[in-house]
Amino acid sequence: MPWIQSRPIRVTIYRQLIATVVIATLSGMQFGIDGAISAFLGGSISVVSVAVFALIVSRYSGTAASSVLITALKAEAAKVAVYLVLLWLVLVFYKNVHMFGFIGTFVVTVLISSRALFVADNKVVQIK
Repeated sequence: MPWIQSRPIRVTIYRQLIATVVIATLSGMQFGIDGAISAFLGGSISVVSVAVFALIVSRYSGTAASSVLITALKAEAAKVAVYLVLLWLVLVFYKNVHMFGFIGTFVVTVLISSRALFVADNKVVQIK
């Protein structure tokens, strides 16, 4: 993901992908192929949403506080819209969805994305 410049967002997406694969594997072992697919879809929704957020934020290059806030709000609104649309699409079109794996993985990956603020950026800022 070279187009994502922010280390916290990259780390968050990697963690979400790892959690999705682990939970999908466990769900598949417990509930079969539909459980694995459901868990994978639940985690993928959050991964795609965070990627949309990153894409919007990465296009911004200004420094004014009001512009930064507006960009962050637009990116967050887009992320929530993607959440809702993808949740709706899965629930409408995938008839064999296993709700425990689907919602469980979705919630875990959303919680992982909320921890992005705690990932160090490793950039040294010099104050003049």
